[in-house]
Amino acid sequence: MAQAQAGRAAARSAEVFELKSASLSLLSLVLKSADPAVLAAELQARLGDTPEVFNHDPLLIDLSQLQRPAAASAPAEGAQVPLGLDEAVPQPLDLAAVVALLRRHRMQPVAVQGATAAELEQAQALGLAEAPEDEPGAAPRTEPAPVAEAPATAATPAAAEASAPARTLIIDKPLRSGQQVYAKGADLVVLALVNHGAEVIADGNIHVYAPLRGKAIAGARGNSEARIFAASLEAELIAIAGIYRTTENPLPETVLGKPAQVRLDGEKLVMEALKL
Repeated sequence: MAQAQAGRAAARSAEVFELKSASLSLLSLVLKSADPAVLAAELQARLGDTPEVFNHDPLLIDLSQLQRPAAASAPAEGAQVPLGLDEAVPQPLDLAAVVALLRRHRMQPVAVQGATAAELEQAQALGLAEAPEDEPGAAPRTEPAPVAEAPATAATPAAAEASAPARTLIIDKPLRSGQQVYAKGADLVVLALVNHGAEVIADGNIHVYAPLRGKAIAGARGNSEARIFAASLEAELIAIAGIYRTTENPLPETVLGKPAQVRLDGEKLVMEALKL
């Protein structure tokens, strides 16, 4: 009887769930400042005008390059420490403040990497996992291809990437001030005018076959290979992978109002006229 019950329990368990190894692609936020106020200001400057760029996407918080401020450690009771020779210890990052800030910008932190023991204790209390360090000699990570929305059949990430065609969102109507279009995991093609105050955002490239007068943000999830193409470049803001330029720094006369492309060269936006 006991053996039969154990067999039925095992069968039910096998039917209810499976534990399998998974390979996930995560966006990584590499922090270099431990000051939440500085991070808040930079996030607002980069993402404040584009709240739909991150739609609760999973995020890895990478602390491996974090510059932590040092604080003098307290001497043991009765010990005498020579003046100027206090031992400095790094202060842990206030992870709770950082996580709350990231969630306000629609990011969903799920793990940390490169954390100190104190920071890892905070992370675990916040429900974050510890991500393993990159293996020495491993190929550098690049921005992963976003997962296609609602696939009809399950497939491994490698098979899906190999078989899925490049995705493109096509807009054939003018975009008015206040309108926003986001091509998640795709290129964006606009066949009509993008007015001042309108926003076009894509994880891939942006093609505007008309005057581009609003904001254009390509490589929204960090793809530094993305480009912006416009039949008439008049944009009030252009950005690729977080590197941006606004009307405070006017467009060069060589591309203003002309067919042009915008690309990244390192951390510099390069604008070039197109000969059509």
